Amino acid sequence: MLSLKSITVRLGGRVIIDGASAAIPPRSRVGLIGRNGAGKSTLIRIIAGLSDSDGGSVETPRGTRIGYVSQDAPSGQATPFETVLAADVERTQLLDQAEHPDNTHQLADIHERLNAIDAHAAPARAARILAGLGFDEDAQARPLDSFSGGWRGRVALASVLFSRSDLLLLDEPSNHLDLEATIWLESFLKSVRSTMVVVSHERDLLNNVVDHILHLQAGKLTLYVGGYDEFERQRRERLAQTESMRVRQDAKRQKLQSFIDRWRYKAHTARQAQSRMKVLARMEPIAEATEDPSLTFDFPSPDELRPPMITLDKVAVGYTEGAPILSRLDLQLNPDERLAFLGRNGNGKTTLARLLSGRLKPMAGKVSVSGKLKVGYFAQHQVEELDVDDTPLLHMTRLMPNAKPSAIRGQLGRFGFSGDKAEVQVGNLSGGERARLALALITRDAPHLLILDEPTNHLDVDAREALVQGLNEYTGAVLIVSHDRHLVEATADRLVLVADGTAKDFDGSLNDYRDTLLGRGGSSGNGGARSSRKDKPRSPAEICQRSQALKKAVGEAEAEVARLTKQRDEIDQTLFDPKSYGGALKGASVPELTKKRADIERRLAQAEARWVEASEALERAETVDS
Repeated sequence: MLSLKSITVRLGGRVIIDGASAAIPPRSRVGLIGRNGAGKSTLIRIIAGLSDSDGGSVETPRGTRIGYVSQDAPSGQATPFETVLAADVERTQLLDQAEHPDNTHQLADIHERLNAIDAHAAPARAARILAGLGFDEDAQARPLDSFSGGWRGRVALASVLFSRSDLLLLDEPSNHLDLEATIWLESFLKSVRSTMVVVSHERDLLNNVVDHILHLQAGKLTLYVGGYDEFERQRRERLAQTESMRVRQDAKRQKLQSFIDRWRYKAHTARQAQSRMKVLARMEPIAEATEDPSLTFDFPSPDELRPPMITLDKVAVGYTEGAPILSRLDLQLNPDERLAFLGRNGNGKTTLARLLSGRLKPMAGKVSVSGKLKVGYFAQHQVEELDVDDTPLLHMTRLMPNAKPSAIRGQLGRFGFSGDKAEVQVGNLSGGERARLALALITRDAPHLLILDEPTNHLDVDAREALVQGLNEYTGAVLIVSHDRHLVEATADRLVLVADGTAKDFDGSLNDYRDTLLGRGGSSGNGGARSSRKDKPRSPAEICQRSQALKKAVGEAEAEVARLTKQRDEIDQTLFDPKSYGGALKGASVPELTKKRADIERRLAQAEARWVEASEALERAETVDS
């Protein structure tokens, strides 16, 4: 059991964690979430014993072994393989003692303990973890100093995963991984049997790995059972209930105040008025349940272009003459494309993105680009290169010198920088706010194509969801390079695999790709069983019958979604304004309404899933049969 009791933390005189408490069940896998700046990393360091709190305590069973990824990446001439093996301190000490035992009995005890901890399988396990994080056999044998900081950070992560910890603490473990390593990490963490607390903004990881969500908000901790989607459902219910309680309390306050104002100065009612004044003074105000209005991504829509937008014909591209990174590139992008690049880091995803953005010239072949094409290109270095002494307004004004002040502020407002927020120095903005500013800057002229290279690294989970919504409302083309599976699944409808020195469309879903990486079979990217099903001939009667059945399924699912959505909206309106609706909802209590809403939300999700499945099946059938 991990117990947090009244943890208080102050930074710069400001309380960021205020008497927060939580009890973590043994062997639970907990996702610690909260907005950027809420204090998640600080709390993890306090649990690890690396930072002190200003109040409260952390309690763990005696002898608990804690695994924590250090901020300092390992370095030196040791190899990744040697570094990971050394992370099991007990095994390393036992092997050293076995070299120089005091006596025969001690040597027997040492070997008995080595067998108990399965020390002989350790080298294979270390190699497997490193391979999962992207280190091939040659890379595992190279000295650490030959790797970049990001890759040495992967070695630090591998070391903690290898160590036999009772309590595993991970702070954004996937932040510098590619999609392939992130998928492997998710699979590995599912097998962890120790207690785990992971700070993450990866929605898929929080749904597929953890069994509890620990929410840090306004300095307090709340523990929810289930993954992220279940947390969101429970939080929506709480917000609805809180808002309903606040509305009722406001009405009561107004009624009390009205009585006080009318009768406090009349002798025969002064005592009753005084009594109501005391009630009003003791009434703790309930905070309004509102979302952050600044958390927005409103991409300006471009004018229309005729397809194709970009065509690559036998193109080769690289950074030095005579040594292309990618070749045999035959790709076409249309104005309505939503595609994502797959492939491990180092395979050339960013190189291809830079070619399509016009930042790299082809070494061979032909690139045809629409003459009116405007491209908005986002990369991490743009966030880091913002002038910390300037404001968002100054940044945008420099890039839009001929624009009216209202147009400049309008573009900033699309990304949450309205009013005084536009005049805050960049140095005082959070990482997520700086990322939003960078996106505002690159989209100032309404580009036809957005190329986003790891856009979520500085965004918390709420901001990532807002980004998904913004991209889905954007009418231009989108190209994404990201390790965030939820972002890719929710926005991309075409996958391109960058591997083996070229790039080709991947014929399968992201789940197929995951299964391929984890060795579960499925699509290999060349069609597989899917092609054989496509090639199987059908009679006209079979085609017609199948199409009619699918259309009926789509229609039924659409009707069910509409019906349930209407019921949910009626309940929401009733919770916010109980006088608005009568009928079946009249007289229902808040708990009854929230329970009914939760049931409708569950059925609505199922209906939407059936609609998506039926729609995709119908689209495939019409494509194959045409």
